[in-house]
Amino acid sequence: MAEDQDELNIDDSESTVESTPKKGGGLGGILPTILKFVAIGLGALIFIVTVSVITYRVMVGSGKPQTVATSGTDPYLGKKPELSWFTTIGVIRTRTKDQTPYSVVVNVIIGYDLNDKNAQTELTNRLYELKDFVRNFFSNKYAADLRPENERTLKQEIKQELNDTILQKAKAREILFQQLDVVEM
Repeated sequence: MAEDQDELNIDDSESTVESTPKKGGGLGGILPTILKFVAIGLGALIFIVTVSVITYRVMVGSGKPQTVATSGTDPYLGKKPELSWFTTIGVIRTRTKDQTPYSVVVNVIIGYDLNDKNAQTELTNRLYELKDFVRNFFSNKYAADLRPENERTLKQEIKQELNDTILQKAKAREILFQQLDVVEM
């Protein structure tokens, strides 16, 4: 048996297996871990403060406005042209074509180009045609067509008819109603 031990060269008194060295204890081993958690904490704190400040500014509205309010004029529309106004037609009274007719009292004003001297002359020469046109136009409408929400459409129709059928040289640029009363009879 001694032979076996000699062959294997086993010595009980000396151990040939070395143990792994222990990590250095104390502050040297824990310092990188502490620095890692401090960096994560500072990053989280900066993120939270940034989000809070942005949220506060949005809620209070003290940040820079995203849109700028203009002064009410659209630069793409241009200036509205100055017009001369033909007011001589006067008040026209007629009835609608409803089953039970409504009474219509209207005073139409025609706008034309400011420097168009021929327009004033033509409108004056066609005064009776204009009065008849206005009377016919409103007598061929129903009371429902003459509601205030339909005024824009009525003005467009009148302007188009005037320019197409009555006026030859002059052009009506705008139509205004100084008075438009629709009353049930």
